[in-house]
Amino acid sequence: MNHDSYSDDYIRGILNSVRSFAIVGASANTVRPSYFVLKYLLDKGYTAIPVNPGKAGSEILGQKVYASLRDISGPVDVVDVFRNAQAALGITKEAIEIGAKVVWMQLGVRNDEAAGLAEEAGLKVVMNCCPKIEYARLSGEIGWAGVNSRAISSARPKLAPKGVQHRILRET
Repeated sequence: MNHDSYSDDYIRGILNSVRSFAIVGASANTVRPSYFVLKYLLDKGYTAIPVNPGKAGSEILGQKVYASLRDISGPVDVVDVFRNAQAALGITKEAIEIGAKVVWMQLGVRNDEAAGLAEEAGLKVVMNCCPKIEYARLSGEIGWAGVNSRAISSARPKLAPKGVQHRILRET
């Protein structure tokens, strides 16, 4: 897998096939990117589970915060890493242990050793990308803000009712 660039089909396939994200490094601070991503994923109908040992037992956006991935009782499809590249290896090992399908490292986070370990275990890997940005780009939402979505259209994207939007990422 070339981790310098991901095809739209690869990212779309992940976003359309998963239902739950564990946000490792989630923050209750409303100006932090991890807070925005958690809120966005919840708004799109995904299950989004905050993971932050310093906030364990509290809530962020009405979601119980867990100390580690191992503490989550339900299924986790994607482990979204909002920690530095050095921490990504340990988080990836936990992701494999809990049976996650994808390890997604946020913008600025790349750990090739962690990626190799995840892929050897059968997980998909995305590095140095944000699921919020990719969802918005692939669904056409990002074009509303005047950002280049690599698609030319004068039509607003069709949005499904809350709770099922994550299943309508359009083909471009």
